[in-house]
Amino acid sequence: MKIPLLLLLILIPLGGALVVLLLPRGRAVKLTALLAASFSFVLSAAVFWLYNPYLEGANPASFWFEERLPWFPSWGISWHLGVDGLNSPLLLLSGILALAAILASSHIRTDEKKYFALILLVLAGSFGLFLSLDLFFFLLFYELASVPMYFLIGIWGSNRDDPLHPVRKEDSAMKLMLYLQLGGGLILLGILAINVLSGARTFDLAALMQAGAALPLLQQKILFLLFFVGFGIEAGIFPFHTWLPDGHSAAPTAVSMLLAGLLLKMGAYGIMRVGMGVLPQGAAWALKFLAVVAVVNILYGALCSMAQKDLKYLIAYSSISHMGFVLLGLACLNPTGISGALFQMVSHGVITALLFCGAGLVYEKAHTRNLESLGGLAVRMPFLAALMTAGGLAALGLPGMSGFVAEFLVFVGAFESFPILAALSILSLLLAAIYILRAVQKIFFGPLKPEYEALSDLAGIEKWPLALLLLSILLFGLHPSFIIDTARISVMQFLTIFGGSFH
Repeated sequence: MKIPLLLLLILIPLGGALVVLLLPRGRAVKLTALLAASFSFVLSAAVFWLYNPYLEGANPASFWFEERLPWFPSWGISWHLGVDGLNSPLLLLSGILALAAILASSHIRTDEKKYFALILLVLAGSFGLFLSLDLFFFLLFYELASVPMYFLIGIWGSNRDDPLHPVRKEDSAMKLMLYLQLGGGLILLGILAINVLSGARTFDLAALMQAGAALPLLQQKILFLLFFVGFGIEAGIFPFHTWLPDGHSAAPTAVSMLLAGLLLKMGAYGIMRVGMGVLPQGAAWALKFLAVVAVVNILYGALCSMAQKDLKYLIAYSSISHMGFVLLGLACLNPTGISGALFQMVSHGVITALLFCGAGLVYEKAHTRNLESLGGLAVRMPFLAALMTAGGLAALGLPGMSGFVAEFLVFVGAFESFPILAALSILSLLLAAIYILRAVQKIFFGPLKPEYEALSDLAGIEKWPLALLLLSILLFGLHPSFIIDTARISVMQFLTIFGGSFH
């Protein structure tokens, strides 16, 4: 009997959410959530490891572990899941962040049953979206991952009383929800338009790729821009990024980890898999535009990060900058650039999760995120200082860490396709070094301020999510073929829909 591995990836967090709600309050709630996240991590790693398109006789154009079941045949809707080199690294990322986010939530005491159930729903939605090959369920999982964010930020978030930029968690949650629902609406409009204009009457991704590619160029241009804006909102692409910094500022630690680590990647994955995959001529027409927007994202996010005094705002704006590298890699439309974009999705996911986890611990210990109010914490918290410094070095592209490999691939691909824009984007490396090293210095080094004399270093479970994320950063940085080789055949297959020969 064939084991439905992909269905289990979705059912484990969904079932965990249901069990959590049925349990009485107490340690059993957190233990159940941790078990669900652990099983999700192990299963996602197993699926990633078992996927091997290099096996003799394997069809490079086929999906592995494919599961298909008609659901609403008259409307062309089916339960259709599958794995290839484009989504298997993102499944592994989802598993890593699932476990890290639950571990980082050990301090939750208020309405913990609802909190952990909502976190598990976000995880189920992310697994489902990355696996879905039917766009009806793709949109369904988009909503499943997005809607809980409103409640997680609105209920368990925090307010920011800075007189220059006050933030209310309710306002941040509402702004995030309005933006994400607008994006979802545009995506739905695009899918329905392809159905009507092509007469395809289906939501199956493969069928829509054929139908979309056959549309006239003008229609492809308009529909691609519709998808780009819809998915670009969730990916934090300029100028649709404004929900992101306020959302992060108000969000609890684990929610910020998932918001930057997974939801932004869902948007970027949608641009690649749906926007570019379904409308190749429209995407090819817009490549220069995408590259310009990407470089604006890169430099704008970096410059804004330099101006921040709030640690979470700094990390949020740096995420906007680093998501620009994903878009730039996609715009290159060559094997190196696409591989770099995919690697950057995974790399940024684990790096930014580590930084947000560290920022949450700094706030929990010192009760402030203001860089000007901190100083010398390495004396009292050497473990946190070491891991956050390592995360910062990974973010600025230190060789041996995943960030270096991701940005190197994108730069190589960009110089092949857009040399001037690639040269401009390199300025971000200098800016990143300035704002990251400045933040690390202000938080951890220099004389210890008297009000922090009583602080203690991380203990027990507080260390685990940071250690897991740092190990992932080092694994992907020291053994990049782990991701690159897995994706190579699918990247080549993806590029064939644009015509031409790629090596």
